Amino acid sequence: MRRRLPAAAAALGIVLALLAAAPALAAGYRYWSFWDGAGGRWSYATQGPSTARPADGSVQGFRFAVSKDAAAEAATPRTEADFEAVCGGTAPADGRKRIAVVIDFGVPQDAPEGDAPPQDTPRTACAQVPPAATAAEALAAVAKPLRYNSAALLCAVSGYPKQGCGEQIADTPSSAPASAPSASASASASASASGGASGDGGGPSLGLLAGIAAIAALAVAGVLRSRRRAR
Repeated sequence: MRRRLPAAAAALGIVLALLAAAPALAAGYRYWSFWDGAGGRWSYATQGPSTARPADGSVQGFRFAVSKDAAAEAATPRTEADFEAVCGGTAPADGRKRIAVVIDFGVPQDAPEGDAPPQDTPRTACAQVPPAATAAEALAAVAKPLRYNSAALLCAVSGYPKQGCGEQIADTPSSAPASAPSASASASASASASGGASGDGGGPSLGLLAGIAAIAALAVAGVLRSRRRAR
């Protein structure tokens, strides 16, 4: 019996230590995400707005929310991606392209403390910009003032929010648990589109969990061997 206790205690100690070292499940992040629109639908942008150069007739969306930086879980703009609805009344001009810009300030529960969305519904504007203009330049043409942090992450559109930039939130009011903003989302609007932190989830990796399981299995085997020797 004395041989079994040290082995079991050691196994339990190792497993608990590894679990303690594993990162906690990711919280949400409050940030502006960046979206490409087509056919009335939104798709999570694969690059940041400062590198994306949308063609004439494109729709670009920006959404402020506490949400996950992942195509299937991030909060999308709450209106259809419809170029004609936004730019149909703007006549084409030589040497310019038209970009439909949709800006969704989000819902009150996602707003920083002491702040509130400037309007309840998404704002739309037709940006007429030079042919080589980026999505970030199209946004700047219709939604100043913009605010960026030292990492060139978009922090505010039309002055909202007044403070904060991609901060981690304990809970996710409007969306699923989140990972840190990435170049395509939180940088969703970064001037350099290099964007926030890691785009990976914050939970323990499969490799770590597999390692814990393997160590636990070895510990159990050690206990069984100890029992055999004791007989």
